[in-house]
Amino acid sequence: MIVTKRNSLRLAAVATLSTLLLGAAGTAMAAAPAASATPAAASVSAGITAKPSVTSVQAWQLFRVTGTTTGLKAGTTVTLQQKQHGKWVTLPASVHTTRNGSYSLGVKLGIKGLNELRIVSGNTASPVFTVTLR
Repeated sequence: MIVTKRNSLRLAAVATLSTLLLGAAGTAMAAAPAASATPAAASVSAGITAKPSVTSVQAWQLFRVTGTTTGLKAGTTVTLQQKQHGKWVTLPASVHTTRNGSYSLGVKLGIKGLNELRIVSGNTASPVFTVTLR
């Protein structure tokens, strides 16, 4: 490319504009997460806690799983899931949450050994907890 005085002025103008645009875009990008974080901070993300009444129990003996939910409507259904062969299986044990988001679920399990369990509601799941069946 032959650099003439005219081309060098064009290059300088393009470089200056590019720098200004990148600077403005960087400022907009830096400001955008802060602006979008404010509404997200105002809304509460959904969460579920779960605590079994026992850590070890006889097969088919009743125990309870209690906990609370946050960010879910009162009356939302929470359901027990059990990990079987590496996959989460929904069990026929569910209950509606109370006005304050708490729940208490009676459970009887029959698979002996260490059972990995969790409570779910839609896409929200509690941390995994275990109960050993003897």
